[in-house]
Amino acid sequence: MISKDNAEHYVWGDECDGWYLVNRQDMLVIHEKMPPGTAEKRHFHSVSRQFFFVLKGVLSMELEGEIHHIEAQQGLEIPPGAKHQAKNDTASSVEFIVISHPTPRGDRSDLP
Repeated sequence: MISKDNAEHYVWGDECDGWYLVNRQDMLVIHEKMPPGTAEKRHFHSVSRQFFFVLKGVLSMELEGEIHHIEAQQGLEIPPGAKHQAKNDTASSVEFIVISHPTPRGDRSDLP
């Protein structure tokens, strides 16, 4: 059994948290938490397909210039090559699951 209570933890960006729930080359599943006012860098993956599923709060996802507000119990798929950026524009933390197939390690290109 795995949960964020016993999974390997890491910190990314500006005080954001991640927990590896599945950490394999063919698939990566991460539980992430973004405090209010945080954002990741805009980027894309050439091969990896991702699915973001919100557990708590509202995640703002810019996908190819369009903003999507993903609420709890909603998800959004990011196809390979799509430019995107996750943001928390709210006053509360947002928690979500990111499923990547295959792993995005070595497959991320940051954008200006």
